[in-house]
Amino acid sequence: MGVDMGSMRAALPSVGMVIVLLAQVSNMEVIKAAMSKGINKYVIIVYSDALSSLFFLFCSFLFHRSERPQLTFSILCSFFLLSVFGCSSQIFSFVGIQYSSPTLSTAMLNLIPAFTFVLAIIFRLEKLNWENKSSQAKSLGTFASIGGAFVVTFYKGPPLIGELSHSGSPRRLLLSPQLSWILGGFFLAAEAFMNSAWFILQALILRKFAAVLIIMFYLFFFNTILSTAFALIVVSEPSDWKLGLDIGLVAVLYSLLALGFELACAHGACRELDLFMYQCSSPWPLSSLLSWMSSL
Repeated sequence: MGVDMGSMRAALPSVGMVIVLLAQVSNMEVIKAAMSKGINKYVIIVYSDALSSLFFLFCSFLFHRSERPQLTFSILCSFFLLSVFGCSSQIFSFVGIQYSSPTLSTAMLNLIPAFTFVLAIIFRLEKLNWENKSSQAKSLGTFASIGGAFVVTFYKGPPLIGELSHSGSPRRLLLSPQLSWILGGFFLAAEAFMNSAWFILQALILRKFAAVLIIMFYLFFFNTILSTAFALIVVSEPSDWKLGLDIGLVAVLYSLLALGFELACAHGACRELDLFMYQCSSPWPLSSLLSWMSSL
């Protein structure tokens, strides 16, 4: 029986997204473990961004030596704004996980398609037609995602296995478990919004500048500058910048692999279908199940 190459090609984005979800959930668990051992979350961001920028600099030279699109000042500014969204998303994610758990973090990922849908309408990447079943389904899914986010944020069940110890987070000592959970939910909602804005801007950039590896290099290059500037302000102990052969180094390297793979899949999906459709058709609820299973 012959294999329909068209069907396989159409299924690749969904398959890639499932793999991305596996990488995201496992990355959150590794980061949570590193923070529980006293590794500073902002240091992890700086090192993973720096290594990623070097990796994609090498790749861009390797694959774009002979043919490079014209890089204008406006496109460079777009790269910087994309990095602002990406860096903010990373910081909100790490702070949100610190105040709550990876399980809540993955549950709040369901907000990304909802925010993406709203932003796509605002930026005219999507048309809202109430007579169209597709628009009705997307609108219903948006309301359901936002409603579900409120439920998981304002209701905290029994403590999860493997939560952060309070010794690694002095600020959490001043907060009740319920307030800490809610605060973490708001940070994670902000992360979801930044992710959605990141995807929308990414789709707009790819219409003008199609060199994916160059985009990723500039993204991580500006990310490194922004995250380093922020970390120098909030990280007071010089010893926090030292990483040994322990879970801290594992978290940095794993974060590099997971984030790089996620970006590669997202950019690759843009060649097959709209990035908005890629987000809204992605199996985000699967991430919540995977995170819950990993906490058992």
